[in-house]
Amino acid sequence: MPRPKWFMPVAVVALLWNLMGCAAYLMDVMLTPEAVAAMPPDQQALYAARPVWAVAAYAFAVWGGALGCVGLLVRKRWAAPAFLASLLGLIVQDAALFGMSPVPLSATIYALQGMVLVIAVLLLMLANRASRDGWLQ
Repeated sequence: MPRPKWFMPVAVVALLWNLMGCAAYLMDVMLTPEAVAAMPPDQQALYAARPVWAVAAYAFAVWGGALGCVGLLVRKRWAAPAFLASLLGLIVQDAALFGMSPVPLSATIYALQGMVLVIAVLLLMLANRASRDGWLQ
């Protein structure tokens, strides 16, 4: 089956989305002590309570997603395992966020993380379909 015309534009938009996640990750891990001190107290508590493994899972989530998108763009089957690693990282990150938060989380956080989860699942489904239908090599 030939690759549909919408495939590459979707892959480009997905890469841009994931690169925003990578930028957010880099900004997060590069926060200075002064920047953390300038946060509201509840955000400081949330930031301080994150275990190292949750930050590592965050890295897998964003960098795996970006790698998966590159895989789609260069039409490689390894895109699906990269998206799977991304999804698993996201699930671990969310388990830490929702299960270990020392402060109540806002509805915005739930909505945003829910949207990120849906997009991660959809990208994995897209990569699996692209692989199955011969759009990837």
